[in-house]
Amino acid sequence: MSRKALIAALFAILPLPAFADASAVPAAVQTGNVRVVVPAHDIPRGQTISESDLTYATVPGNALMAGVVTSIVAAKDMEARRMLHAGEVFRADDVRHPVVVTRGETVTMLFEAPGVELSATGRAMNEGGVGDTVMVQNPASFRMINGVISAPGTVVATGPASPTQRTAHN
Repeated sequence: MSRKALIAALFAILPLPAFADASAVPAAVQTGNVRVVVPAHDIPRGQTISESDLTYATVPGNALMAGVVTSIVAAKDMEARRMLHAGEVFRADDVRHPVVVTRGETVTMLFEAPGVELSATGRAMNEGGVGDTVMVQNPASFRMINGVISAPGTVVATGPASPTQRTAHN
């Protein structure tokens, strides 16, 4: 198998679309190198990442790991889950949305339907950042509700939690 075919095969199986820079794929197939995002300096765990904290580097396509961040936009405003060392490639799993809801926190659950909006309080069963899905327990019925975090302390209900999710967290 030629080097170009191998690189093309890697891109076919690697889960990069959410973090891939569209222009990097054709260039990688043609040149064998991929432009990836690396920290410009050490970024400690828990720090929110700004654009100035990141830069681009080029790595051989055959050395590319799955889930590597290839766009600064994908990592900007995220929080480091671990120490990110200057110049080292990191994966999408190494960053997350900054936590705005913590496990056990009392949150406001919003239920929205055409013409109706209700709110109730609940207890977050896991932590997350804006846009993350969390489970919330209704303190009156003890039912578990899935919701998307829309702001600190606020979750928009998306529906009941599945039986699998309920057992996993009880």
